[in-house]
Amino acid sequence: MKLFDMDDIPVLIIGAGISGLGAAHELTRRGISCCILDAEAESGVPWRKRHPQLTLNTHRKFSQLPGLAMPESAGDFPHRDTVVEYVQRYAVNLGVPIRYGCRVTGLRRVDAGWHVETSEGPMFARHVVIATGRDREPVIPNWLGRESWGGRLIHAHDLGEIGQYRGKQVLVVGAGNSGMDVLNHLAGVQTASLSVAVRFGPSVIPKYIAGFPLLRLSPILSRLPVWLLDPLLTGVGRLLYGDLRRHGLTRHANGGAKRLLRTGVAPAIDNGAIAALKQGRIRVVSAISRFREHDIELVDGLRIAPDVMIAATGYTAGLGEMLRGLDLLDARGFPVINGGEQHPSAPGLWFTGMRPGLTGFFHASTVTGRAIARGIEATVRTDRATGADGVQGERLRESGMELAVDRLLSADAAASTSREV
Repeated sequence: MKLFDMDDIPVLIIGAGISGLGAAHELTRRGISCCILDAEAESGVPWRKRHPQLTLNTHRKFSQLPGLAMPESAGDFPHRDTVVEYVQRYAVNLGVPIRYGCRVTGLRRVDAGWHVETSEGPMFARHVVIATGRDREPVIPNWLGRESWGGRLIHAHDLGEIGQYRGKQVLVVGAGNSGMDVLNHLAGVQTASLSVAVRFGPSVIPKYIAGFPLLRLSPILSRLPVWLLDPLLTGVGRLLYGDLRRHGLTRHANGGAKRLLRTGVAPAIDNGAIAALKQGRIRVVSAISRFREHDIELVDGLRIAPDVMIAATGYTAGLGEMLRGLDLLDARGFPVINGGEQHPSAPGLWFTGMRPGLTGFFHASTVTGRAIARGIEATVRTDRATGADGVQGERLRESGMELAVDRLLSADAAASTSREV
């Protein structure tokens, strides 16, 4: 039995990706009606925009949502296209209305819930779940002289077909998770030269050990305390690779687990790059100081002149516009709360998919979606027990909620399905 109908106290989920779909599943499982808004034309578009060589760094067994298994044909680490097909199939089978092409531009707290500004007009909800993704917008630092450089500068997000780098002098900036991914692919291409500029060396985890996918153990590793996991990861790396400082790859002051917890920088997954480094096919250089017209100056004074520079310099959640006026983002632009956490200034606003972990975002979406659903369910029960649900529903209706939701549902009726995952 549903706790409430959609025209009573609706839940809006912003984002029809992994995290949004995971939250919607957990809500509907508890009888809580919801609908999803997404700016793209279909689910899975952000994955489709990533480079065509991309595979997940999380094992297939932990790269799926409740009710639908990732096919065994996907292998140990599913390819980008497999992920897109999976997400789209999940969205169709979920049985939750999804309004595609609806961009959310702002949120404002009102007495009974949230006023949501969208490209389709204003909508109103008792609860809003933001599931737009942590890696929504690529970030390239504004290095001194960047505009004057005559070479090609791209973000790792836009790597494209790997064959285009054959015969080129390539510089990768950053050796974190995405930087190592780029290096893994480029190591198999006959580039004229391949360098990586680093400030801090990463914590490196091999994708396979003697044919065994090490990340099958990620649920076990993620349960270990940081004080134990960090030396374990360091020890495994030292045993398999030796001291990488001899090859120029310095260590960060924090271990891989502590760095992930504090800054969101995940350990790098090696699948060929370290072997290329030790063979001398990848050269480690110091960090970028400034750009010049014909070359790039590094902090140690060395100048290099690559044909292509690939900035593996991270992403931001891109929530500044949507959350303007709300003090909910940290200095790096990420939400200060996630999952079942609530901010005292923003009751009824939830975030999912904003904190990385060793088990990956598929697994995290289930965990955080469940926590959010529990939190919303508890709120609904409290509202019903105190009689506040009727008052809030009336206030929402006075704000024009019924018109907005009716428009949302009628416009999306053809895309909705009654099947459940």
